[in-house]
Amino acid sequence: MSGHSKWATTKHKKAAIDAKRGKMFAKLIKNVEVAARNGGGDPAGNPTLYDAIQKAKKSSVPNDNIDRAIKRGSGADGGGAEYQAITYEGYGPNGVAVLVECLTDNRNRAASEVRTAMTRNGGSMADPGSVAYLFTRKGVVIVPKAEGGASDEDEVLMAVLDAGAEEVNDLGESFEVVSEATDMLAVRTALQNAGIDYDSADLTFLPSVSVPLDADAARKVFRLIEALEDSDEVQNVYANFDVSDEVLAEVQ
Repeated sequence: MSGHSKWATTKHKKAAIDAKRGKMFAKLIKNVEVAARNGGGDPAGNPTLYDAIQKAKKSSVPNDNIDRAIKRGSGADGGGAEYQAITYEGYGPNGVAVLVECLTDNRNRAASEVRTAMTRNGGSMADPGSVAYLFTRKGVVIVPKAEGGASDEDEVLMAVLDAGAEEVNDLGESFEVVSEATDMLAVRTALQNAGIDYDSADLTFLPSVSVPLDADAARKVFRLIEALEDSDEVQNVYANFDVSDEVLAEVQ
């Protein structure tokens, strides 16, 4: 899955500096608001909120925006929307399985936008449960290299081994630490205790079976994922493709 992970890392880095920054900010702020609504506005007692704030700050979301989102979510400030979490399933080009996580205050609008993005980009919707079984819920912590982060893979491994980490992958400019979803908080805490900075800690879906793609197929799948992520309703898109480093370089 190294090609998949490197693609995701590169994509997120690009997203931080391109014209969609405002759209990305909105999604990160929505994450903060929902985390505060579900678990309270104190990040010390709400690990999900803590990680949502960390990710927003690392992506340069202004502190004022983060603070307002916490207040809206926790009820200290009025005006927060009632967001629903909905997951849609589908297939992309070459039979690639796609999971789409939405946070929306309008279920019909979300369904319509996901369906439109799918059908216009060579994908199709699937029945609930027909795709989800191909993915496993995991915790993924991204650790930057160099200043504040980790100097090498062994340093990361030693810090997280006893906390339940399953693997550490070198993604080029960062390390990816994968664990069971229930161990992610322990892994993140172990890194902090070792003085190692991290960029994000997310619960994610990793594919248990992957579909290898050539450059032409990869372009089609990437186009579909970008179309889905362009929707304000969509928070995360997961797909079970695998691309080699060579294919990734050709596509980029």
